[in-house]
Amino acid sequence: MKKTNFLLLLLLVSNYSLSIASDSTIVFMRSSFVGSMIKASIYDISDNETKFIGILKNNNKIEYKTNAGKHKFMVVSEAADFMEAQVEDGKTYYSIITPRTGAWKARFSMIPVKKDGSTKFSIDNKKFNKIMKKVKTAKVDEKSLMWYQKHKDDIEKKRTKYWKSWQEKSAEDIAMRTLSPEDGI
Repeated sequence: MKKTNFLLLLLLVSNYSLSIASDSTIVFMRSSFVGSMIKASIYDISDNETKFIGILKNNNKIEYKTNAGKHKFMVVSEAADFMEAQVEDGKTYYSIITPRTGAWKARFSMIPVKKDGSTKFSIDNKKFNKIMKKVKTAKVDEKSLMWYQKHKDDIEKKRTKYWKSWQEKSAEDIAMRTLSPEDGI
């Protein structure tokens, strides 16, 4: 019996390890003096439902595990903005959440960190490496989840309103705001 339990446990652990190794990770990071007091909330909207990832304060990062394939992400503060991704298993991808001017408070954009240097941030960029050294990992806690439940309706309204603008962007603009498989490390 003990041998059977041990083998079963070993099988479960090895399957668990395999599933972790095949996940993709998207690291959302934020570090900017501008808008530093405003928090940004991050969502996975890939399956036409809004999945809360977490709240990102300045000088923090959120590491989000997901499966390979196409994804859509959203950042919300005063408005909503989006980023698309095509990710592969076992790779880590990065996005910098940057502030921009809003009517009443900061708005945020999601900038993909591209290997080819075609965006403001790239893996070999000094700005990116400076942010990497500065940020600390944030965790989703009960307070964040309660905040999300309280603001869920407003978030959905922003998603609907600003998604229309996103869809009107040119294919070139969307490509600049998309993580590609080759951007992973």
